[in-house]
Formats: sequence, C-alpha cells, structure tokens
Amino acid sequence: MPTRKYTYYDYTLSLCPECLKRIDAKIVFQDEKVFMLKRCPEHGNSKVLIADDIPYYKNIRNYNKPSDMPYKFNTKIHYGCPYDCGLCPDHEQHSCLTIVEVTDRCNLTCPTCYAGSSPTYGRHRSLDEIKKMFDTIIEHEHEPDVVQISGGEPTIHPQFWEILDYAKTLPIRHLMLNTNGIKIAKDIEFAKKLKTYSPDFEIYLQFDSFKKEVLQTMRGADLTKIRKQAIENLNEVNLSTTLVVTLQKGVNDNEIGKIIDYALKQKSIRGVTFQPTQIAGRLDDFDLEKNRITLTEVRRKILEQTDVFNADDLIPVPCNPDALVMAYALKLGEETFPLTRLVNPKDLLDNSKNTIIYEQDEVLHKKMINMFSTGTSVACAEEELKSMMCCLPKIDAPDLGYDNLFRIIIMQFIDAYNFDVRAIKKSCVHIVNKDNKIIPFETMNLLYRDDKKAYLEKLKKEII
Repeated sequence: MPTRKYTYYDYTLSLCPECLKRIDAKIVFQDEKVFMLKRCPEHGNSKVLIADDIPYYKNIRNYNKPSDMPYKFNTKIHYGCPYDCGLCPDHEQHSCLTIVEVTDRCNLTCPTCYAGSSPTYGRHRSLDEIKKMFDTIIEHEHEPDVVQISGGEPTIHPQFWEILDYAKTLPIRHLMLNTNGIKIAKDIEFAKKLKTYSPDFEIYLQFDSFKKEVLQTMRGADLTKIRKQAIENLNEVNLSTTLVVTLQKGVNDNEIGKIIDYALKQKSIRGVTFQPTQIAGRLDDFDLEKNRITLTEVRRKILEQTDVFNADDLIPVPCNPDALVMAYALKLGEETFPLTRLVNPKDLLDNSKNTIIYEQDEVLHKKMINMFSTGTSVACAEEELKSMMCCLPKIDAPDLGYDNLFRIIIMQFIDAYNFDVRAIKKSCVHIVNKDNKIIPFETMNLLYRDDKKAYLEKLKKEII
C-alpha cells in the first residue's frame, strides 16, 4: 500500500497567509519536525514549520489548567475566531498581560516593527483616551496581573509622567514600560525619576544584539552605545529590567547564550524574554525559509548556548503552553541556581487530571503556580520565593528578594503562517485598542490595526 510521507497528528483551523480567510489545516510529523499543512482554494497549498521538537510539542498538551476568564466580554460570537475579537465569550483566557499603546509615534523606524511606528506615523493618544484604556482594563480584570505601557515609543509622549502617575493609582499588580531605552540612556535623571515608580514597576528594554550590523538590520540604527549606556543607568538606580530580544534565524539567534550570560551579570536585570519575529507590520518581505524561527528552536538554542539551564528548567506555561516557555533561577552573588530542576520532572504533571502540579505538597503546589505565573507581582514574587525556598531541598533560604530572581521567557506570537485557532483561543497577551476593546496581540496585528480594518470588514461580508 502507498503511504504518506508524514504522520498525521491533529486537525485545526488556520488562515491563508495571503488572504487571511479561515481554512482547514493539518498538523503532521515529518523528518522529526512538526509542520502545518493547509490549502486555500484561491492561493493553493502552504506548508510551515511550527516546531522542531516532536516530543516537546506533544507534551505541551499536558500543560493545561482551567481557564481564568475576564469579568467582562466586549463582543458576541458571530463570525467565528479570529473575526470576533474584542474579547468574545469563546476566548479561553483572561489577560495575563495587557498592553496600552499610548502613541503611534517612535524615535526609530525599525524594519521589524509590527505596528509600523515612526517619527511621523499616527499620533499620540490624548490623556483622556489613555485613562479610558486603563479603565477598560480594570473593568475587565479588576486587579490586572501585568499592564505594559507601550507604543510606538511611550517615553516620547508629551504627557508621559502623567500617564505613569495615573497608572500607579490603579490596582495594577505589576506595571511595565516597553521602551527602546534612548531616553534612559541619554538622561540619568530620567532613569532616577522612573525608579520612583517602584516597587511593582519594571522596564521592558529592547535588546536584540551586541552587533552593530544586526541592530542596523533589525532597528535601522546602530544602537550599541545606547544599549550600553541605558543598562549602566538602570544599574546605577537598580531599576528592575527585562531584556527583550526579537529573534530571527541567521541574524541574531547565535547570540542567545551570550545575552543570557550578560544579563546575569547586570545588577538591574531580572530576566530575558526571547520573541521570535511575528510576521506582521513592516515584515511583508520577510524570508520565511531563511529567517523564521520557532519556539522550540529558541528553546533548543538556549540549551546549546548556555550551561545555566537544562531541559527540565524550560517548561511550558500552563495559561498558554503553545506560545510561552518559562524558566526561573536564583541569583546569589556570582552563582546562579535554576529552580525548576529542583522539582522532579516526573512530578510536574498529573496526567489523570490534565493539570500542572509542582510536587505533591498542596502548599508548595500553590506557591509554585504563583511563582511561575507571568502575572506575579514584585511583592508577591518576593514572598513566594522566600517561602518556596524553605520547602525545596539543597538550598538554604537567605534574605531573598526580587533582585535575586532571574527568569527566561520565550514568547512566540502566532501569525497568519502558523495560525492555529486552538492555540489562539488561549492567547493571554492582549492589547486594549482605541475602541476600548481587549484584543489578543496576535490578531490585533493581523486584522485589527487601522490599516487592516477595511479588509476585515470585507472578510466578514464574505463569511455571511
């Protein structure tokens, strides 16, 4: 009998990468890798790599827990996912992280920008508009886990400090500022004033490479001196910072280990987030075969390029296991102690309940779940870390704080090429848009930005 060249694994709904119409898709295993196969009646067949580690891909289905839902939905279910975003009641996850884009403007014109920001694009939101966006988040989440002020470049907003002041009046557990670091680098007094918004305040600092040519390719400018000075200023005031690395295969993926090692030596840096490039915004001519990198490839390269973490440390995050990997470590002086490996990997999963558990002790279970939440606040992290270390073997529990915590996150945003409706329903990184709707980050960039809205309405009419 003739046989397929692949092994069929699963069925899902996806999008045609050309016209964004919803189409059937197969998940298959071939050549030790995971691929998505789909066919659009108008644009033909397509095949995209979605993972290079079959056992890990299969294992993420075990990392699951009952969905935490928002207190309010904004749209009805009508056209089907992803055409009802706002959030609709069919979505399976609240906002672990909500982004407030306070401006379209930016002091850079990055070739990788998903929002198309530039010094001349769009406008700054008014303070009243921004307050309504924050209020929308509170209405939906009551006490949001993490809210990120973003753009464009938020630090160039003329009412930047007023925005921060208002955000700090709200019951937000952890506030982040997404920035390219230019203003922080140029003005130490700016960094000092940012520090006054601590605790529960963190810088989300763009940091893609140590190489001038890579930064020129990805950011359109040589930012090596800016990055160095920004981190020096952040170290001086010890303002909690996460380095955010946009990754492209063959461009900067060989620097993953070097960035982790560098981050571990910096006083202010609490972790590194690696984000494989989402094909959206200015990336229409992106070379998929040459430069696309998957979550599992990033995970493998972390293991290959650094001795700090092993495979048991880099595990899926239960709220959105298809898109998030996380590892935690403890920094004590010059030494780093990964935390996840201290728990027996066989005890991490209780397959009979299809939920994630850490050890069999219920108290430790709750502490570890809180610890591994993307929405853990600074104060909560300190308490959980102190008490958790008393429970785990082989490590004493000194006077620990957030300064001792170091985390690695891989955050993969789905695009039209690897779109999987099963996974997108668990998206937990959301944006509050100009219409005060909460929209998953992935679908926002594909269908809901200003330049996409007319085409989205056209698609909806065709569905009817």
